[in-house]
Amino acid sequence: MLLTFLISLPLLAAVFIMLLQAKHIRLIERTVLISSVCELGFVLWLIPAVVTQGSVEASALFSLDPLGAFLSLIIALVGFFASLYSVGYLRAEVAKEIIGPRRVRQYFLLLKLFFFAMFLAVATMSPMVMWIAIEATTLSTAFLISFYNKQSATEAAWKYLIINSLGLLLSLLGTLLFLALPALKDGALTWQVLHEGALSMHPLIVKIAFIFVLVGYGTKVGLVPLHTWKPDTYSKAPTPIAALLSSVLLNVAFLAILRFKGLADATLQSDFTGGLLIFFGVLSIVFAAFIIFIQMNYKRLLAYSSIEHAGLLALGFGFGGVGVFAALLHMIYHALAKALIFFSAGNIFLKYSSTKLRHVTGMFQVLPLTAPVLFFAFIAILGLPPFGLFATEFLLLSSGMEKYPFVVALVLLALAIVFFGFFKHLVAMLFGSAPKDMAKGEANTLTQVPLVLLLALLLVLSWYLPETLRTLIDLSVKGLTLNS
Repeated sequence: MLLTFLISLPLLAAVFIMLLQAKHIRLIERTVLISSVCELGFVLWLIPAVVTQGSVEASALFSLDPLGAFLSLIIALVGFFASLYSVGYLRAEVAKEIIGPRRVRQYFLLLKLFFFAMFLAVATMSPMVMWIAIEATTLSTAFLISFYNKQSATEAAWKYLIINSLGLLLSLLGTLLFLALPALKDGALTWQVLHEGALSMHPLIVKIAFIFVLVGYGTKVGLVPLHTWKPDTYSKAPTPIAALLSSVLLNVAFLAILRFKGLADATLQSDFTGGLLIFFGVLSIVFAAFIIFIQMNYKRLLAYSSIEHAGLLALGFGFGGVGVFAALLHMIYHALAKALIFFSAGNIFLKYSSTKLRHVTGMFQVLPLTAPVLFFAFIAILGLPPFGLFATEFLLLSSGMEKYPFVVALVLLALAIVFFGFFKHLVAMLFGSAPKDMAKGEANTLTQVPLVLLLALLLVLSWYLPETLRTLIDLSVKGLTLNS
């Protein structure tokens, strides 16, 4: 019953917001915040049951296993901070007369539909329902990307919609190939039924089907060369939405790849899927590294950072062993760090009204909170101590050192380029002379509180991982490596 509440609550909140008039903007904000708190509470309540029982079922098609519960935690946790930040961010834009109450209502309506689709995707045991849910995330976010009704934003939304829809069409073809293979045809084709029929699947067809799935959902993840929608989308979407695309939706799309990877591994009993993930992972990291070094737009810079970290996740899951544990832990650390850095970028945009790096200087003089937070966020996202991404990247690369030493060496070189590229941009943004006549101060309290809370949470989790969360990750690793 609790799982049903978790899935349906964002939808109910969206319906309630739709019934409200735009002038009731404070009630809309409270609805979003209360629903986000409840979603986080439901997830935290469900996790101990998942750890104890192995899964929590709502029906034959909807069940939360350890991996699904782990992704639900990321969605709910980052979703709460994104909702809180969105309230402050949109209030600042309303005060500057960039948008009006009607646009605020539309934003929060689509935001809750976005969360509904993501919770649905991670809580279903049906590959087809998962595909429908992930396609629904594309539709809801496309309208959010074009939120400002500018020509460039509309073009970015169409690019996002077309490329992702074509990618998901390929993933649908791969899904249908998998569904057509098992000899077991009784009842709904869930992941469990597919695993039971894995040995009867034809290896060649499984390889073809997985390639379609990887290319299709890999487009949603943003792996190179399927990444072309990301820079435009992140630079034109409202900053909280860009944060969710990078820190949450990326992981939801990766979940789909991992589900099919486990199924393919059970059939092939080989390193076929791991090899593909390693190839796309290395390609993504190396490509992003060089673009980061020469990038001139800080929101596009963060887009290429997401591509880099998607590549790191692909490497971890491709390497296997300890790399799987490191990749899952990397997911939550990256989600928190990337949300933190995007919220900081949102505050920069509210102050400087530009996404060009050359226009952002002297942040320490005009943004007394955002500037130091941005510095620590960059430290975190680069994988430096004292943040947890240092440990996950070390474990991840160590797991591939014995079998793939040349791959690890190439990735380390690319990460060094990323380091120098980021610091080149960071120094220019934080120091120097601020623009003349720019007043010192942040936009409002609600654009500051999420930054402080996120930074504190990231630091705490970097040094102390709750036992329940550690067990949940261990169970997720066990489920992913069972057939590897």
